[in-house]
Amino acid sequence: MTKEELEMVYELPALNYGYGDLDPLIDEQTMHLHHEKHHATYVKKLNAALSKSETWQEKPLVEILQHLDELPDEIRMAVRNNGGGHLNHTLYWQWMTPEKQTSLPEKLAAAINEAFGSLEDFQDQFTEAGVNQFGSGWAWLVVDDHNQLKITSTPNQDNPISQHLRPILGVDVWEHAYYLNYQNRRPDYLAAFWQLINWTFVEECYLDTEGNYLKL
Repeated sequence: MTKEELEMVYELPALNYGYGDLDPLIDEQTMHLHHEKHHATYVKKLNAALSKSETWQEKPLVEILQHLDELPDEIRMAVRNNGGGHLNHTLYWQWMTPEKQTSLPEKLAAAINEAFGSLEDFQDQFTEAGVNQFGSGWAWLVVDDHNQLKITSTPNQDNPISQHLRPILGVDVWEHAYYLNYQNRRPDYLAAFWQLINWTFVEECYLDTEGNYLKL
């Protein structure tokens, strides 16, 4: 592998829809800035950090994020922040769709009802996790080691896989994800997010117990 190839392990993924396709719930300018600037910067800085360690550069990102404490001190924080940012956003774009979905897939709906009582109760708890995440971060629906659904949140760009939890839905509550449209009204942004969720992909993530969807 050449030096140039070593420095470009990860790439910015293309979106499955146009930048304006989520408008007016998420505006086109926000999507451009979020994808082409913020996400692209995470990718660039992740590649730069990993270029300093050929040993870790050759490992899958999921494995790296699950073993952050083993990384060299000089790159650990950069990989944690930018590797998490890359994985989180790669999934976030797929968890949204401009196509209206009127109901949840059967197996996912059953799992949510079993874990939370109803879709409405799940939505309330998930929204609360997003609203109450102090500062920048994410709210998540995750699967634990016992295949149980749980709601959690993480600061900054941390991903639940670092806590040995498998995320199947996440929402970005950094201000850059919503500020142009919603200013400081994070609850309004989260209410809009419910109208954009790609429940088909969420169920695919739930059923993929091997976590292949996490492998970038």
